Amino acid sequence: MLMVHPHPELQFSHVLPYGAILHERGVRFVVFSRSATAMRLLLYNNVDDREPSEIIDFDRETDRWGDIWSIFIPGLSAGQLYHFQAEGPYNPDQGMLFDGRARLIDPYAKALAGTFQASTDGIIRPPKCVVVDESFNWEGDRHLKRDLSETIIYEMHVKGFTADDSSTVKHPGTYLGVIEKIPYLKSLGVTAVELMPIHEFPIMDMVTGKTPTRGNYWGYDSMAFFAPHRGYAASKTPGGQVREFKEMVKALHQAGIEVILDVVYNHTCEGNEKGPILSFKGLENHVYYMLANGGREYKNYSGCGNTVNGNHPIVREMIFNSLRHWVHNYHVDGFRFDLASILSRDRSGNLVANPPLVEAIAEDPMLADTKIIAEAWDAAGAYQVGSFANLRWAEWNGRYRDDIRSFWKGEPHKLGALATRLAGSSDLYQAGGRQPYHSINFITSHDGFPMNDLVSYNHKHNEANGEGNRDGDNHNLSYNYGVEGPTKRASIEKIRNQQIKNMFCTLLLSQGVPMILMGDEIRRTQHGNNNAYCQDNEISWLDWKLVKKNDEMRRFVRALIAFRRDQPTVRQKHFLGGYPTGRRGLYDVNWYNNLGTAVDWDSGDSMLTCLFAAPSKETDPEQIGRDVLLLMNGSASPQQFILPPVAKGTSWRMFVDTAATSPSDVYPDLNGPRPPAAGKFVMPERSVRIYVASR
Repeated sequence: MLMVHPHPELQFSHVLPYGAILHERGVRFVVFSRSATAMRLLLYNNVDDREPSEIIDFDRETDRWGDIWSIFIPGLSAGQLYHFQAEGPYNPDQGMLFDGRARLIDPYAKALAGTFQASTDGIIRPPKCVVVDESFNWEGDRHLKRDLSETIIYEMHVKGFTADDSSTVKHPGTYLGVIEKIPYLKSLGVTAVELMPIHEFPIMDMVTGKTPTRGNYWGYDSMAFFAPHRGYAASKTPGGQVREFKEMVKALHQAGIEVILDVVYNHTCEGNEKGPILSFKGLENHVYYMLANGGREYKNYSGCGNTVNGNHPIVREMIFNSLRHWVHNYHVDGFRFDLASILSRDRSGNLVANPPLVEAIAEDPMLADTKIIAEAWDAAGAYQVGSFANLRWAEWNGRYRDDIRSFWKGEPHKLGALATRLAGSSDLYQAGGRQPYHSINFITSHDGFPMNDLVSYNHKHNEANGEGNRDGDNHNLSYNYGVEGPTKRASIEKIRNQQIKNMFCTLLLSQGVPMILMGDEIRRTQHGNNNAYCQDNEISWLDWKLVKKNDEMRRFVRALIAFRRDQPTVRQKHFLGGYPTGRRGLYDVNWYNNLGTAVDWDSGDSMLTCLFAAPSKETDPEQIGRDVLLLMNGSASPQQFILPPVAKGTSWRMFVDTAATSPSDVYPDLNGPRPPAAGKFVMPERSVRIYVASR
């Protein structure tokens, strides 16, 4: 006889997963703690309540299964607010930090509501956890699964994208605001947005409940790995951010744009031994964090006070569950892992080969359709660019950024580095069996100068951060061309515009995957601030008036993006090794000096001619590309260029001339002037010309 339990929610099978699990008749709350001697559930009626309306004790005999505490509360529904509270040993010298008074955020909370409330009794009152109903009408939405080699990434901040009044959106600074600006992203032509952290992070001071002097605008201060940031929601209803984030993802997918999340699994906002007890510390401190000196202190490979113990089985499981949550429940298309080298450290902090967490992320079946990108370094000296993990992982290529900046700044002996980066960074990735698309190429990112400031300032100007201009990197490889900051001198503005175009040409015609920083296409400025982590204001926000003011630059970048998307020649899936194409002595990649002869890589010159041959039908039978000829004069004086013999006899049309004034700087229809019949011409200082062959 089949026996049906009248209350299936009460069965042990519902202990997992963790967090607050909504059922038809109530909610099951599940939390891990090995060392707790007692566990309580605090329920609240309203977001602003300082004290719980009800406190429910877990029964140690019936509500604990191994190290998992699980209790079912009938009658509760979506929107219920709660905290956990754990009793246990308090011995800081041994890393035990249980505090029976602390209100603890559920590590698996799917949403938070409210903010920190002022502490008058020594008790920190963090935002409240929210029971979430995950149901949502996706209308058939699925991951776009665009090939990484065909991806063009736009790194952006959800709030900063539309927070400025000039955005004129109905819901500035929100997920819904992003939706309103999707036509702009689509017109630009990018294929993916990489969102700076949207996991929950603190907004207000944890003790005073007030806006801090230096807030964390960037969001690299995780507080809940399963919850979208409430500060980017237009709705103030608890849990409203869940629906709005899903609406944003669905709308971006409908526009053909993938969503990549910048995730911070390397540290949390609980800080070091002097930091607050908000969640992980109060549930099982020595499991969630790497501790030092017997447990008295925190190892700090993140530079932010603590380091998440990512290769502990319990923490590893939490990270996996978080990644799967964002892929399954939010349809996210990929992840960029902040300070990913920390994930390569074992539980003692040592870098290890084939770290379990890194390998398991690569092999996880739920993540098989997603893009996995590493920031392959950390704050403790690890630098693994080119050697991070296996074929599944792509990397932010910091070497690309530095080499391209150096060349266009005019530093000598950079021709070899320029050529290597243009061709996909084989020196970093080929030996490990990887391909050009494992290199995420970027010249600027949120961390450092935007493109405009890279050509406008010799030095950082971070005084507004309140740290005496001591913060931020001093090694910017930037140049102001005669005036520090804004200028009305036409000659300087011309060369700055030209240099930005030069760098965009390099970025968007290099083999690999390009990443563009929000606003670079319209010369957004941070006024010389290269570390705007705390600037939730006009320093960081996108000024939409620049769209009209710098439409010339936007038109230029749009044309380059469209060209890249159309031409497999500049986004090939295999390294170019100087292999014969079978066409009149043409190789897959061909290097020449400005006179069309062999390059002397040790000469110190700054002139280079590169001919990318279109992939043959044998190597890429589904795509038809064109030969592409790049001529680069990185020197500070005009230089004569002569087309190499291998380029003669081809019908070339100009695509780009960065020294020309708009609209002659770019020919989106590839119908620009032909080269002089003799194949000789003078290129102005610091300029690029691109010619494209007939099909």
